Amino acid sequence: MAEARLTAATFEELAIPLFDQLYNFAHWLAQDRTEAEDLVQETYAKALKGFSSFQPGTNFRAWMYRILRNTFLTSRTGLKASAMVALDSDDTPELPAGPDTPETLFIVHSQQQALQTALESLPVHFREVLLLCEVEEMPYQEIAETLSIPMGTVMSRLSRARKALRLILEQKLVRT
Repeated sequence: MAEARLTAATFEELAIPLFDQLYNFAHWLAQDRTEAEDLVQETYAKALKGFSSFQPGTNFRAWMYRILRNTFLTSRTGLKASAMVALDSDDTPELPAGPDTPETLFIVHSQQQALQTALESLPVHFREVLLLCEVEEMPYQEIAETLSIPMGTVMSRLSRARKALRLILEQKLVRT
């Protein structure tokens, strides 16, 4: 019984600091707050249940992200997202008129919205590697562990994701 408590305490010590990061990643993947909350909750339940299979000395954060990713991919939302590749959107960014005016604040918000829309339109395998690298600031090796893919694939997907994102944003700017 004491060993079970120690395991649960160890799990809690390792897992709780990752909550916000996991939620942010889940929200980016699912594009829905409620779905993200459900994914994180299911991730923690699965991780706690399978904590005995975690190899001490390995990367716990990558292990948790892998569980979250797999949970997302097997969810209804994940299955839809991985099958869908939408590349068009109606949001268009504007060029700023001047600093700190209501117009420029609106334009900055529009640009952020355009970037978010462009990110959401990327295929899941591009979006997740881009988010893990740029938003979560994971090193390539940790991304490779998280996604269970070779590091060369991480670099290739990251390059392709950046190129696709650039293309989407350039197309929006041309339409402006």
